[in-house]
Amino acid sequence: MTKIKSSCVLITGGASGIGKLMGRRVLEKGGKLIILDFNAIKLQETRKELQASGEVHAFEIDITQTEKLKELAIKIQREVGPVDILINNAGIVFGGYFHESNAAAIDKTMAVNALAPMHLTQLFLSGMISRKFGHICNIASSAGLVSNPKMAIYAGSKWACTGWSDSLRLEMKDLKTGVGVTTVTPYYINTGMFDGVKSLIPILEEEKVAAKIIRAIEKDRIFLSMPWSMRFVRFSQGLFPIWFYDWFVGRVIGVYKTMDEFKGRSTN
Repeated sequence: MTKIKSSCVLITGGASGIGKLMGRRVLEKGGKLIILDFNAIKLQETRKELQASGEVHAFEIDITQTEKLKELAIKIQREVGPVDILINNAGIVFGGYFHESNAAAIDKTMAVNALAPMHLTQLFLSGMISRKFGHICNIASSAGLVSNPKMAIYAGSKWACTGWSDSLRLEMKDLKTGVGVTTVTPYYINTGMFDGVKSLIPILEEEKVAAKIIRAIEKDRIFLSMPWSMRFVRFSQGLFPIWFYDWFVGRVIGVYKTMDEFKGRSTN
């Protein structure tokens, strides 16, 4: 079991959405909270809102800037203390057919969704290992298990995150480090990131998602898939021929059409 009380928890993308909601739950459980976000205004608004519930530290940063991440990690450990629990939550999505995308979209998506979690984890992992206590929670996506048209770049970044995350878990287990790793693969969440998505499978409520993720960390869950039906994805992919899987998931359930009216979060 991973104890949140008295632990220092760092959440990326912590100024809004499930990042903010998870932060609130961390404070309610007696943890010390660090939030990272690139949006300076939302970051300070969230810090002021949450600090009534406990100790909150907020740092503005673009997590794709690796050298600045290194500098920030040193500052955090000097000013706040060692990080016990790291939740790699920040994410970005570009919708549309792959051939219509550009190099900037590819690089940015991979940097935020796949590379930044690796770099950030590496900065705090050695400390967790030396203390024989810690937990890494990586918010991947069901798109890290299920291919889907009009989200090829996003799916690619989340497949990378999922594979790395679970490989890291096995390494930590083999080395008996005392560090747990949880990989989270949720379906679409109603945070605004996927505005315009149409789905027969219900869109997940962010409050429930945040609560389940915090509970999964406490229980040292290996995988947390939401909704429960996502647990059968890999099983069905191996059991059925691809043509049948495509027909059932794509045509019957309609997953392959979910991005047809995708708009994404407004920048206003």
